[in-house]
Amino acid sequence: MDTFLRGFIEAVQLITGLDRNLVEIVALSLWVSGIALLISVVLGLPLGMWLGLKRFPGRRLFVALIYTGMGLPPVVVGLTVYLFLSRQGPLGSLGWLFTPKAMIVAQVVLSLPLVAGFTMTSVAAVPPELALQIRALGANTWQASLTVLYEARNGVLAAVVAGFGAVISEVGSVMMVGGNIEHKTRVLTTAIVLETSKGDFALAIALGIILIALAFSANWVLLHLQGRLEPRP
Repeated sequence: MDTFLRGFIEAVQLITGLDRNLVEIVALSLWVSGIALLISVVLGLPLGMWLGLKRFPGRRLFVALIYTGMGLPPVVVGLTVYLFLSRQGPLGSLGWLFTPKAMIVAQVVLSLPLVAGFTMTSVAAVPPELALQIRALGANTWQASLTVLYEARNGVLAAVVAGFGAVISEVGSVMMVGGNIEHKTRVLTTAIVLETSKGDFALAIALGIILIALAFSANWVLLHLQGRLEPRP
């Protein structure tokens, strides 16, 4: 108990003192996860809308793949990305292995199915009559799709937050493809594992506090936006 209290006090001092190593790790984590989330949203929202609105032969296969992707084991993702980006792999010439780019790729693979899957279910839950009414009023396909997306806004926001949670908290795959290299690929989760194994509980606790704070902030923003977007009586 004394070790925890002492570590917690030192962790608070590191945070309030803006420890340089701490700030560097947090900044890299936000940059890598932010880029991965942006890519996942740009690709996942249209994919989820398409699967939620369209009915076509083979759709069940696509949906099954999305659902499978939502439960992919991170270590398997890390292994796959590692093999693709290794020197002997098909993308080895890019030289991305053990760089932030490889970490972004792994996080996109994990978060894209989540964003697409939650968007798909949210859009599919909107009554199909709405799109027909919008089209009858003269709206084109793009305008009708945007209207449906707006009606499914709470689910779409949840999709974005779920994607953020997946990337910011990931450790297994990013450690495999990033290498946890100091000043280069060390992010919040991998640094917590390393500092804990070294016995530096103060830094590990500080990083853990920040990680929890980021997750809480993302969910608070979601609830705030959902409240503001709810129709007023």
